[in-house]
Amino acid sequence: MAAAVGLLRDGCLVGIDVEDWFSEDLPQEARKHRPVRLLRNLERKLLTLGGYSACPSRAMSEALAREFGCPQPTVIYNAFPWSDRESIDGLPKDRRDRRLPSIHWFSQTLGHGRGLEDLIAALPLLKHEAEIHLRGKPASGFESWIEHRVPEAWRGRIMVHGLVSNAELLSRIAEHDIGFAGETPLIRSRDLTVTNKILYYLLAGLAVVASETTGQREVAMQAPGGVFLYPSGDASALAARLDALLGSAGTLRQAKATALDAAERTFCWERQERVLLESIKRALGSGAT
Repeated sequence: MAAAVGLLRDGCLVGIDVEDWFSEDLPQEARKHRPVRLLRNLERKLLTLGGYSACPSRAMSEALAREFGCPQPTVIYNAFPWSDRESIDGLPKDRRDRRLPSIHWFSQTLGHGRGLEDLIAALPLLKHEAEIHLRGKPASGFESWIEHRVPEAWRGRIMVHGLVSNAELLSRIAEHDIGFAGETPLIRSRDLTVTNKILYYLLAGLAVVASETTGQREVAMQAPGGVFLYPSGDASALAARLDALLGSAGTLRQAKATALDAAERTFCWERQERVLLESIKRALGSGAT
């Protein structure tokens, strides 16, 4: 951002994609060591003086406009190509018992503070069985952390998988039935964004159970019947949402079909590409030098 502001001073046409709202993307205790004032100043200059801006949700676009008095950035969901579904391999690499429904969660890092606390807390409240599949690189101490929180009855049904290539990730997600997205609403950037995780679940054709952040509520409104929300931190509400899917094969099947339909209709790159290209064309035609 500092380099981009320098280009602005030189009279260049500059754009910004607010993938993360950097001045609002950490817990309060971590912000003490973050140059928040500098970040906000850079964001303000680029959003108000730049020739182009984009962000990953309507919620964030509206919040940025209110915060900085700038035009609303173009909303471009960080979706993946619908055509990627053609490469789904259909191989059963993750699941052990195909008779049980399967819940999937993934991230680069496996550790606390990433929404897993809600899922683990909901396990003893579930009335129906399932497999739990977690994918990512375990953080230091993760094994001990999860061992002390998982009920004895569930330990044999929680599987941890390593990272896979981007080319394989959709295939591995598509093996499962329910995608879990327990994002925190306590960090402003995380509350407002729409993550890759939830969009991958839709593209893979999974029913989605997600914490009720502002961004995920935005997705749920466009995928009714495919995305089920629960209040973050409410383990009993999460268990109820999961049980409604785990306890009815018909409900789960319909939710998966609805999620996939939402991906094809809205949350895929083929739909978002047009928005991106048209917004850049407008920016370049409005005073490029």
